[in-house]
Parts: sequence; structure tokens; C-alpha cells
Amino acid sequence: MSIEMPEATILTRQLQAALAGKSVAGYALKDAAKLQQAGFFNKDSAALEWLVGRAVEAAVCRGNTMLLEFTGDERLIIFPEYGGEVLFRKPGGPLPEKYHFRLDFSDGSALTVRINSIGGVHALDAAALAEHYIYRRDFDPQKFSPDAPELTAERFAELLAAALRQLKTVIVGKDAFVVGLSNAAFQDIIFRAGLHPTRLGADLTGAEAGALYGALRLVVSERMRLGGKAGFRDLHGEPGRYEAAMGPGMKGRACPRCGTAVQKIAHGGGEVFVCPGCQV
Repeated sequence: MSIEMPEATILTRQLQAALAGKSVAGYALKDAAKLQQAGFFNKDSAALEWLVGRAVEAAVCRGNTMLLEFTGDERLIIFPEYGGEVLFRKPGGPLPEKYHFRLDFSDGSALTVRINSIGGVHALDAAALAEHYIYRRDFDPQKFSPDAPELTAERFAELLAAALRQLKTVIVGKDAFVVGLSNAAFQDIIFRAGLHPTRLGADLTGAEAGALYGALRLVVSERMRLGGKAGFRDLHGEPGRYEAAMGPGMKGRACPRCGTAVQKIAHGGGEVFVCPGCQV
């Protein structure tokens, strides 16, 4: 299950509350050799030594990327792209059984990160951070956060009108207008908007563009309000309560809106669940 922008935002707000001012006492890697070889973790563990003795100043995020800023020039970028867990252990509490990275604090608390698929953790200084591919992707000032006030309905409609491409590339991927959303959010959003995934952005009517914008905002805000999507656990292990209106597991089931049997189609390098009756 991917960590998307709503879940990363929830985790980052909790990280700020739980870690601000705490000093790093040590770190540990566990069963992380393959992730290091793949470049998902620092290949040289010595980079993590620079975090010891430093205090957390702030936790920030953009897209589905989280960033811990420490005193001095050190940063820790956390990006559990396609599945993982970021958990906090209170002083004296038990550690999770499985994790790949652990950051220990002087008060006995700890932060653990587990990567289930593609994603990782990198410790680096501010100069290296500016060149990091994940940071450059999600902190790109030319793109919008899905909940950004400056992404108005009017601005969204302008961007759509110039998009001679299918809707998935508008919402997901390197050419998207927004950062931090993946195929899971895309399916939910276009279903709520009543749009078929093969539609071109530039071909949408004003009403359709408004419906897509409204669905985007709704999905993002509701996922944050309900603690993330089902299957997600927050920093303290609490489960997300948001249930998508459309997505995996829906094939053959009756559409909740019109009753037509839901179909699974190959689209945009993956699979999309769609209602042929009400997504046009």
C-alpha cells in the first residue's frame, strides 16, 4: 500500500509533535543490506553518524516525502513510496518486530521506518538534499500540493485546458500538476468526478473540470480527516479509516452509484478499476 500525500502529511504533523527538540542518541539498521545495495538507504552507514548528538528542529513534507531537519546542516529524508511504516516508540515502550531503520533519542524514545517495496531513508546535508531526486520531484516549486490554497478551481481549469493528454498524467507521475498522489488516489478521484480515465484533460467541459477539482480536494481532505486510507497506520499505530469509493477489489462488484458491474482495465502502465456505466 502506497504512502500518498494525505498520509505523509498526517505522519509529518505527528513527527513534528513527537520529535521536535529531541536529541539523537544513536541509530540502527536491521535487515537493510539489500536496500542499501539498491540505493534506497545510505550505502555508507557512516553518513548516519552525523545525526548523533543533533536535535530535531522541524518535520516538513511535500508530496509523499517527509523531511526531518536537524541542528546544523543535517537532514533525514524519508520516502516510503510504495509501502512502508513510520512508527514512534515512547520511552520504555516496545519496538515493532520488523523495521529497517531506527533512530534512538536521548529520552529513550525511538523512530522506526520499514520499507515494504520501493522507498527509503537517506541522511544527507542541505547541499546534497537539493540534488536528491526525490526531493527535487516533490519539492518542485513549479508543481502544486493537492491541498495548496493557490491551486484554485480556476487555475486547475486553466492547466487542464492546456493538457492534451489523458487524465492520469494530470494527477499522477512526473508530468502531473500535483505531487504526492498515485494510482490509488487517481481511481477514487475520477470515479467521484464521473470521468473515464482515457479522457483528455483539454477535452473536459467547464463542469467536468470543476467536478474533477472538487473530487481531488474531497479525497485529499477526507483522507486526512479520517486518519489516512484503510490499511495505513499512523505514527502511533492508529489505523486509517478512509474507504475509497473505487479501487482494487471492486472488479465485478456493483458500482455504488449506478449498479453497473465494475471493470478492471489496463491503463497508464498499471490497472484501473472503472464503472462503464457512470464514468464517461
